Amino acid sequence: MTYDEFNAFCLSLPATTHVVQWGGSHVWKVGGKVFAIGGWGDGEPGFTFKVSELSYEILKDQPGLRPAPYLASRGMKWIQHYAQPGLPDGDLKDYLRQSHRIVSRGLSKKKQRELGLD
Repeated sequence: MTYDEFNAFCLSLPATTHVVQWGGSHVWKVGGKVFAIGGWGDGEPGFTFKVSELSYEILKDQPGLRPAPYLASRGMKWIQHYAQPGLPDGDLKDYLRQSHRIVSRGLSKKKQRELGLD
């Protein structure tokens, strides 16, 4: 997946906003909370996303994936797709969609209603 494809996919999810921050990374938010980051890769595109505890345990040791630098070291369940083979694009999109859902559910009910996420 390229950064353009990543950005187009994240834009297609409900109530998202995009900013470029943290050294030029593409940061995607829902309700002001980060759910995906495009950047921080080691030479090729890197994609970082929030996962469930089970997904974290499954993904953290797979080739091309790792606990997200900085975030995971603080106890957060974030994975970074940083090299090949990593995840096929379809699976990566599924995890980005799940990350959006996890973060959305963490918003207040009022905020969810305001954003049309309820």
